[in-house]
Amino acid sequence: MKQNLPDFIESECSRRNEDQSLFHVIPVPLEASVSYGTGTAKGPAAILDASLQLEAWDGNSIPAESGIHTTPVVDCTGTIDSTLDLIQARVGKSLAAGAIPVILGGEHTVTLGALRAVRSILKKPFGVVQLDAHADLRDEYEGEPFSHACVMRRAVETLDIPLFQIGVRAMCMEEYHARDRFGVRYLDARTLYESGIPLQVLPQDFPTDIYLTLDVDGLDPSLIRATGTPVPGGILWYDALTLIERCLYGRRLAGFDVVELAPQPGDHASDFAAAHLVYSVMGMAIRQTVAK
Repeated sequence: MKQNLPDFIESECSRRNEDQSLFHVIPVPLEASVSYGTGTAKGPAAILDASLQLEAWDGNSIPAESGIHTTPVVDCTGTIDSTLDLIQARVGKSLAAGAIPVILGGEHTVTLGALRAVRSILKKPFGVVQLDAHADLRDEYEGEPFSHACVMRRAVETLDIPLFQIGVRAMCMEEYHARDRFGVRYLDARTLYESGIPLQVLPQDFPTDIYLTLDVDGLDPSLIRATGTPVPGGILWYDALTLIERCLYGRRLAGFDVVELAPQPGDHASDFAAAHLVYSVMGMAIRQTVAK
């Protein structure tokens, strides 16, 4: 069941069957370890609802013409282990079908299930590109190793996936040292502010296949305020699109997620910005990446 949620941009998309769609949108309303503000369980529904206000033409192309299938909601009522297993299975099914999975969170922990699926199905090296206000490299947070504050630590330590971080501006000393320990490379928000966006964002030796994880708090709160841990000094809209576009150019996108939206009553702008971000990345995936 879709739980009475609309399909992503169904108002503009005629190709929504599973076997006819390049993109499989997977709603994952996980809210198990959020800190400060709450509400990520409502994020996927808010993004789907806001997507009905999108235009099919994204300014450069019509991603909807490639087909956008929205799957049933992933059940997040069990343990974190069982939820991650369900995410892995759902993402793995989409990957096996040749689609690009698009996960709508939910808290950032959902990314771990997706990465497990990519690692299992792709069977070749790939890297993670993370746009985020936080490093998420803690070994545990409030006693929980699968906290949203630890998801990238699990990726680099347990899954041994190369990581490049963009826009970070809030982290603890443990995370600072973890970057060095695990060889995490980065382009932090302060550097972007002072030096601008480089023509080549990712290192020359970064894997050709990438998974993109977009925490909405990576953007400035003036764009998306509805998130649990907003941090000033974030990336503005066109800078974010340029960064993502330059990361995708000449690479293969294995999948991506948009996480940590915590919708607030009356704040339609945040919901729409998150939906717009999803659709913009779909367009870039079609235009910028090399053939699979």
